[in-house]
Amino acid sequence: MRKPLRKTSVPGPKSIKIFAQEHANLAPGLQGFALMAQVAMESAKGSWVTDVDGNEYVDFIGGIGVNGLGHSHPVYVKALQEQLEKISVGSFCTEPRAELVKKVAEHTPQGMDQLQLYSGGSEAVESAMRLAKCYTGKWEFVSFWGGFHGKTLGTMGLLGDGQKTNYGPFAPGCHSLPAFPDCYRCPLKLEPGQCGFACIELFEKSVKTQTSGAVAAVIVEPCQGTAGNIIPPKGWLKAVREVCDRIGALLICDEMITGFGRTGSFFVSKEWDAKPDMITVGKSFGGGFPVSGVITTKEIASAKPWANPSGSSSSYGGNPLAAVAALTGIEIIENENLCKNSEEMGAKILLELKKMKEKFPFIGEVRGKGLFLGIELVKDKETKEPLSENRMKEFYKEGIQKGLLAMSYKPTIRLQPALTIDAESVETGIGLLEEQFQEMYERSDWRE
Repeated sequence: MRKPLRKTSVPGPKSIKIFAQEHANLAPGLQGFALMAQVAMESAKGSWVTDVDGNEYVDFIGGIGVNGLGHSHPVYVKALQEQLEKISVGSFCTEPRAELVKKVAEHTPQGMDQLQLYSGGSEAVESAMRLAKCYTGKWEFVSFWGGFHGKTLGTMGLLGDGQKTNYGPFAPGCHSLPAFPDCYRCPLKLEPGQCGFACIELFEKSVKTQTSGAVAAVIVEPCQGTAGNIIPPKGWLKAVREVCDRIGALLICDEMITGFGRTGSFFVSKEWDAKPDMITVGKSFGGGFPVSGVITTKEIASAKPWANPSGSSSSYGGNPLAAVAALTGIEIIENENLCKNSEEMGAKILLELKKMKEKFPFIGEVRGKGLFLGIELVKDKETKEPLSENRMKEFYKEGIQKGLLAMSYKPTIRLQPALTIDAESVETGIGLLEEQFQEMYERSDWRE
C-alpha cells in the first residue's frame, strides 16, 4: 500500500499561515471539512493531492462528486488551455457548444435531446422548476425527505435534509414527503423486502391530501447524496414515475451527483428504466469546471415564456470554455471507459467495506453503486444509534493526519472518489480507513 508522504506536521507551517490569511477576509460558511482540516492545497494529480508543505493525501472526497476525471487530467488540461487561446466567454454559437449538446443527447433517454446550460446546480434546478410551471400551468412541487437540490430561495423549500431553519418563509407550493426509501433507517419503521413499497403508497396519498392538486413536478435524486449516499431498491424510481403519470405531474430527476459515470452509468434514471421529463445535471458533467444544465424534450422545452429569447438563458451558461470543459469531460468518460471503471472500483471498495462490517461492531451498514458509497457507524447494531458527531469530527481529523480525505466527519461516511481512480489508490484509501477503524476499536471510544 502506498503511504501518503509526510514532510511536516498537519497542518504544516505554510498551511497555517495561508489559512489564517484567507480566514481574515473570507466570509464564513465554507465547506465544513475544509475548515476542520485547515490545510492549504498546492497541487493534485489523479486521486492524489499535495499541500503547500509537501504533505500528500489520497482523495476520496472527490469534490463531493465534482472531480469525476481526477485532478489535472492531461487531456482535459490541454483542451482548456487551447480553448483559452481562442475564445472563452460569450453567448454566441460556437462549435464546442454545438458538439456538446449533440454529445449529451447521445447518452440521454430517447427524445430527451434539448439542453440548456448554466453554471451551478441550484441555478439549473430553479430553471427546471420555472420550465415545469410554464409547461404544466401548475405551481406546486413535491420533493422527498433527505433530498438536496440547492441553497437558493426557490430550491430551499425542496430541501429534505433538516437545514431549513431560519430561512423561511419559502416559495409557496413546496412539499417535502417522507417517502424516499432509506431502508436502513426507514421513516415508516418497516423492514426492507417486506414493505411492498409502502413509501410509494404514502407518497401518492400525501400528494392527494397535502397539495392543492396543482403539482407541476416531483423532483427526486435517484440516489440521495447529502442524506448519506443512499441507493433505493430496484423498482422504486420507476414506481415514482408511475405516480407522476397518475397525478399529472412532471418528473424531474436531479442527477447532479449521480450523472456522468458516478454510479456506473451515464444516467441512473435511464439504467433503471424510469424515464424522467427533465434531468438536471452538474458536478462530473464539467470535469471540475462549473457547468450545469437542464435536459428535456423538445415539446417541454418549447413552453413559453421559458422558451422566449432570453427566457431561460444565463450569461455564463454554455460559454465556449464551459462547453469545451463539459465536452472534453464526456469524451474522456467515453474513451477511458470510466463508467466501467466506476463500477469495478466501486465493487472493489464495497467488497472491502463488507469485510470491515463483519470485523467492527460499530459498522452498521455499508452500501454503494459504482463510486457512490456510504457507511453507517453506530454505537449499537440493534438500536442503530449513530456515533456522536463530536467523535466523527475527531475521526475526520485523524484521517487528515494519515493522509486520507474522506467525508468522514459524520456518522454516515460518504465516499465518492474520482472515476479515474486506480486499484493502488483504492487500496491506499481503504487501507487508511481500516487503520482508523482498528485504532478506534482498540481505544473503545466509539461508544462515547
